[in-house]
Amino acid sequence: MSSNRKQLTQEQSQELLKILKSRFEKNKKRHEGIEWVDVEAKLAGKTEKLWSLDEMESTGGEPDVIGYDDSSKEFIFCDCSAESPKGRRSVCYDREGLESRKEHRPENSAVEMAAEMGIELLDEEQYRELQKLGHFDTKTSSWLKTPEAIRKHGGAIFGDFRYNHVFVYHNGAQSYYGARAFRGILRV
Repeated sequence: MSSNRKQLTQEQSQELLKILKSRFEKNKKRHEGIEWVDVEAKLAGKTEKLWSLDEMESTGGEPDVIGYDDSSKEFIFCDCSAESPKGRRSVCYDREGLESRKEHRPENSAVEMAAEMGIELLDEEQYRELQKLGHFDTKTSSWLKTPEAIRKHGGAIFGDFRYNHVFVYHNGAQSYYGARAFRGILRV
């Protein structure tokens, strides 16, 4: 469990790093050419980033390194759980969508939850790139960062993987389902 100060104890940090290292070593295809020692060095002293990674982990996201941005010199972590993270399901897209519901409102929205966690929703391009690293959301779906041109009409987009193909669909931003959450991305 993390604290409200967005900081983990030394013990919590060490336990998280052990989990991340194990996942990193088991899934080398996701981050070819990247060494764990470099990732761990980059995480050193980044208390809020470790807190965000812990939030990703504790909600079922199974974060892992999926790349390195040469221009910003940052490692890119993403939720790599096979299905949409269980601890983030049954949320509508954003606050506006949540407030537009007359009844049966969910407790939170994907956009707000991601902001609270210190991460960003994947956009469509990032989601398609993630799907090249494995098959994700074969039984669930994930809200995606929605372009303003769609959102201004009340819609939001989500993706999944069916029939050996990545699909991106639309729904009303106020909708929510037990099998839909969101995947996040964090740069460190």
